[in-house]
Amino acid sequence: MKGLKVAVSGKGGVGKSTLAAALCTVLCSKGFKVVAIDADPDANLASALGLSRELKASIRPLAGESALIEQRTGARPGRPGQMFSLSPDVSDIAQKYGLLYDGIALLVLGAVKSGGGGCACPENVFLKKLIRHLVLHEGETIVVDMEPGIEHLGRATAQGVDAMVIVLEPGTRSTETARRIIALSKDIGLSGKLGFVLNKIRNDDDERALLSEEFATVNVLGKIPFDERFIDADRKGVSIFDVPGTNDLKVEFEKIAERLLTSAVRNEPGG
Repeated sequence: MKGLKVAVSGKGGVGKSTLAAALCTVLCSKGFKVVAIDADPDANLASALGLSRELKASIRPLAGESALIEQRTGARPGRPGQMFSLSPDVSDIAQKYGLLYDGIALLVLGAVKSGGGGCACPENVFLKKLIRHLVLHEGETIVVDMEPGIEHLGRATAQGVDAMVIVLEPGTRSTETARRIIALSKDIGLSGKLGFVLNKIRNDDDERALLSEEFATVNVLGKIPFDERFIDADRKGVSIFDVPGTNDLKVEFEKIAERLLTSAVRNEPGG
């Protein structure tokens, strides 16, 4: 089977980065070659993976690599009115710029500062082309920690994604964001690849509230309880798997990964 391609989305603060990091860790432990892409301008994936403060300080977000972007697109970021390539060469970026940590190659995209996230600027074209290349490239497993929308995923890229995982937590703002992501997903042909992870579940009432009305028939990949150990991990700046006594949580993340793998096999031609 080709590498699994997963995009993780949801409202900021719902646990996207925690889930994305856990999936990277579990899939890497299963022998997959994993590339973790932090496409959220808030950039918390490195912390969720457990990188030290020193390693995090060494990360250079690709959106800020002006010389690289100019070299590949033919235009200097931040200068309006330039002509630039819409198809820059990004084939070597993961190998050259990925930070290897515990067998996982981490790429941090960073925020595009000029013209907004959807601007037709060299930085945005470069980042979109990079994600498209990685998602459509056979072999490697890609886990993308998305920004709250799905700006970086175009229609062609979406065809290569095995699953869009939407993280839901109890609360109106989380479900409102999920509705917007679902609508955008339909526009680019992802509606048949949506899966949901319910996070910060305290009791049966939380679960029932999340799965009421339009979410009643969604594909639930797993449920993660509200747990102080996640807060402890965040406070210490470590992976949840590095907190003692978290085997039960690891089992839940492993179940989610297994369901994603099963779904990918089922959706393969002849599968």
